[in-house]
Amino acid sequence: MTTTAAELNAKVEAAHTAFEKGRAADPRTRAGWLEAVADGLETDAEALVEIAGEETHLGEARLRGELKRTVFQLRLFAAEIRAGEHFDATIDHADAEWGMGPRPDLRRLNVPIGVVGVFGASNFPFAFSVIGGDSASALAAGCAVVHKAHDGHLKLALRTAETVAAALDAAGAPSGLFSLVTGRAAAEALVDHPLVKAIGFTGSTAGGRALFDRANARPEPIPFYGELGGINAVFVTEKAWAARRDEILGGYAGSFTMGMGQFCTKPGLLFVPGGQTDKVREVLRAALADFVPARLLSSRLHEGFSEAVRALQSGDGVDVLVEGDFAATPAPTLLHTTSAAVRRDPSVLRQEMFGPASVLVEYGDESELPSLAELLEGQLTTTLQAEPDDDVAELAARLTDISGRVLWNGWPTGVTVSYAQHHGGPYPATTSATTSVGTAAIRRFLRPVAYQSFPEGRLPEPLRDANPWNVPQCIDGTWRLPAAESAVQGEGQR
Repeated sequence: MTTTAAELNAKVEAAHTAFEKGRAADPRTRAGWLEAVADGLETDAEALVEIAGEETHLGEARLRGELKRTVFQLRLFAAEIRAGEHFDATIDHADAEWGMGPRPDLRRLNVPIGVVGVFGASNFPFAFSVIGGDSASALAAGCAVVHKAHDGHLKLALRTAETVAAALDAAGAPSGLFSLVTGRAAAEALVDHPLVKAIGFTGSTAGGRALFDRANARPEPIPFYGELGGINAVFVTEKAWAARRDEILGGYAGSFTMGMGQFCTKPGLLFVPGGQTDKVREVLRAALADFVPARLLSSRLHEGFSEAVRALQSGDGVDVLVEGDFAATPAPTLLHTTSAAVRRDPSVLRQEMFGPASVLVEYGDESELPSLAELLEGQLTTTLQAEPDDDVAELAARLTDISGRVLWNGWPTGVTVSYAQHHGGPYPATTSATTSVGTAAIRRFLRPVAYQSFPEGRLPEPLRDANPWNVPQCIDGTWRLPAAESAVQGEGQR
C-alpha cells in the first residue's frame, strides 16, 4: 500500500480543515482528545504489541514498556496543556506613563502553527513513531498531524493510526485531525505541501539532512525538527578510573548493548586513561559474557551496521579490543584507538555504528580531555564519569557547548519523559535547538502572536482580563497563576 499524490493532497487538506475547526478548542477539550488516544492504545495493547513483535524483533517486555511510555506521555501532555502554561499569555495594559513614552494595550500568546508532517523512527515503534513524541506534542499544541509511516513496521503503523483516529473521532475531535501516509513519494510531497507548516523527523543523518534541505528549499521554508542521532561520548577521569574502573566498564558494556545498540543515546565512545588495555579487555569480555544477542530491526539496518563497523575498524590506529561478529544475531564489537590517533583523524570520533558496537579511546593525560571534546560534533548526550573532588570545569564547559544533555556518573541510554527533559543537541545531533522529548516539545509547534488595542471580547480567551480558561497570565510584568493552581503550589504539584 502506497499513498498516491492525490491521496496525500486529500489528507493534508483534510488535516488543514480539521486544524481550522479545532484550533479554538479550550485546553480541557483538547486534553480530553489526548487522553482518549491514550485510552484507545491501552484498549488495543495486546494486538499492537503482537504486531510490533512480529515486525521489529523486539521483545515483549521492551514493547510493553515502550507502549506504557507512550500512553504516559499523552496523559502528561494532556495535564500540561490543561494547565495552560504553553500559551505564555502575556498582557501589557495601556500605560500613558511608560518609561519610553505612552504604551498601547499589548497582549501576546502562542498559537498553533497548522498541519505538521511527522516521520516515524524505526527503532522505537511506539515512542518515536505514529503517536510518539512528535505527533503527541503537535496535537497537544493544537495542530493537525499527517504521519509518514516507517517501512520497518508498516503493519503496526497502520493499526496504530486506526486506533488513534478512532479514539479522536469518538472523543469528538474534528475528522482528519490525524492521518497516515506511506511511501517515499508521499514523504517528499508531505514536506513540499504548502499547507504543511512544520516537520518532525527521527532517523538517519543522510535521510534527515535530505528532507531538511528540501524543507528549506520550499518557496515558503518551514521548520524542520530533525533528530539525526549521535555518538554520545563518555569521558572518564583518572580518579574515577582508579576508584571504579570495573564498575564503569560494566555500566558501559550494559549501556552500549542495550536494545542491541539501536538507541540514539547509545554511548559510542568511551575515553579512558591508557596503559591497561589487556586488563580492560579482560573486564569487558567478562561484562559481556552473559549478553544474549538478538536480531537487529531490519536486514537493511544489519547491513548498515556491518559496513559501519568494518569501515571504522579499517581506520589508521584502530584495532579490535573485543571481537564480535555480524551473524544474524550479532555479538558485540568493541574497537580500540588512542588520543594520538584520533587527533590525526578525528573522523573516527564522528562515525555512528547503529548496533552493538562502540569505540574505546585511551588518552595519555587527563589534561587532553577538553581538547579531545573539541574534536566532537554535536551530541545528543555526553557523560562525565568523575569523582566529587575532580576539577572538570573546563571539560564540562566544552561538553555543554556540544551537547543537549550532560550526565554525571550515569549512562545516557533511557530518556525519561518529564518537564525538564531535553532530547536534542547541536547539529548533526539535531537540526534545531529544541527538544523532541518532554513537555517543552509542545512549544515547537506554536508561534507567538501579539494583539494591539483589541476589544476585550475579540481577544483570544487566554488574553482576556476575565481569563475564562483560567490559565497563567503575565500581567504588566508579573506572573499570576490561576487560583486553583496557586492553592496546590505549596504541595509541589502542577
